[in-house]
Amino acid sequence: MLSILIPANNEAAHIGVCLQAVMASDGPQAAQIIVAANGCSDDTAKIAKSFAGTATAKGWTLDVLELPALGKMGALDAADAVATFDTRAYLDADVIVDSALMGQIAEALLHTDTPRYASGALRLAPAESKATRAYARIYAQVPFVIHGVPGAGLYAVNAAGRARWDKFPGIISDDTFVRLNFTPEERIGVAAGYDWPLVEGFRALVKVRRRQNAGVAEVAQRFPELLKNDDKYRLSTAQKLNMALRDPLGFLVYASVAVAVKVMGQSQSGWERGR
Repeated sequence: MLSILIPANNEAAHIGVCLQAVMASDGPQAAQIIVAANGCSDDTAKIAKSFAGTATAKGWTLDVLELPALGKMGALDAADAVATFDTRAYLDADVIVDSALMGQIAEALLHTDTPRYASGALRLAPAESKATRAYARIYAQVPFVIHGVPGAGLYAVNAAGRARWDKFPGIISDDTFVRLNFTPEERIGVAAGYDWPLVEGFRALVKVRRRQNAGVAEVAQRFPELLKNDDKYRLSTAQKLNMALRDPLGFLVYASVAVAVKVMGQSQSGWERGR
């Protein structure tokens, strides 16, 4: 039994593929999908509603909330308010899950009363632009992606885990906030994975990296008590040099994005595409 909450702001280009993958899941036997269409001016809600028959045939339920512009956190709160099951997965609308993933997450979380957090194996989706392909080759090697349970774009909690916080705070990074509410030992990584896209082009990479950095800094400032749960491993100088020697172009693009972000400072933007 699992409620799958999908906040979506003008995601007409992605929500169909996202829901198609979710509906192709092998499990769990009972599930509820909630699409929280937040301030959409496109066909996000209409496309989501078109999957109602597929959900019914599967024995699942689908709820599509047509909301005013509440921001991502407001959309998550609205979806939480109508969630049927206490075990919940929070999924970005541009993520594509493996068929085994939701069933494995539900299985990992349903059989314990101890607070638990779970996610799948993160894969970077194939990129189109040369800059993003180069950046992705290095990003795929950073400790955030290959160690621990990052939960970027998809994280799930059981009932005891969800009790760790009340409503979502008005912050940039829900992923970081929720992950740091759990110790590394409380996080479960299941075998199945999902595709997590990066934005296309150098300027977009800089914009999103600024926003990501600002989100992490905001959590550190507002919730310093959570930093004790941060298990972020940092690359040594030797490891960085090895990366640069093996992939000079990829490292150049990755480093250039980091330098540009440092020069420009952190973004203070609200909800926009995080990748």
